[in-house]
Amino acid sequence: MTAEKTTCVDIERHSRECRICAHPDRDEIEREFCEWKALTTIARERRISRAAFYRHVRALGLFDRRDRNIKAALANFIERGSTVKVTAASFVAAIQAYSKINAAGEWVDKNEDVNATHNLALFDKMTRGEMLRYAQTGELPEWWSSGDTR
Repeated sequence: MTAEKTTCVDIERHSRECRICAHPDRDEIEREFCEWKALTTIARERRISRAAFYRHVRALGLFDRRDRNIKAALANFIERGSTVKVTAASFVAAIQAYSKINAAGEWVDKNEDVNATHNLALFDKMTRGEMLRYAQTGELPEWWSSGDTR
C-alpha cells in the first residue's frame, strides 16, 4: 500500500483549512489533476502552493482516482505524437494500451490470433501521417491489407 492509501486525514479539518477546497476553481483543478495534467503546472497556473496542492490531493485520495484514469494519460501521449518525436513502437504501444483500458480504468485483454511481431514491423513502416490517421480513425493504409512490406 502507498502512503496515500494509508494516511488518515480529518476531512472536516482539512476542508476548513485547505486553500484548494476554498478555491473558486476547485472542481476544475481536481479534474485537471485526475486527467493527468502535471501537479506543478496546475499549481503554477492557478497560483497555488505545490505543497498545499499536494496535501489536498493526498487528503482526498486523488492519486488513486487519477491512477484509475490512466486512459487520459495515454490519450495525451497519443495526441502529442504529431508534435513531438516519439518512436513508432512507443506510439503504437500507447495506442494498443489505450484500446485495452475500459471506461472503469480496467485492463481488458482481447484474445485475437494475430502475428504481433509481423504487425509491429508493419507499424514501423508507416509514415507519421498514416499513424496519425490510424490513431484518429482506426483506418489502416491501403498497402497494409495487401501485405506490402514497402
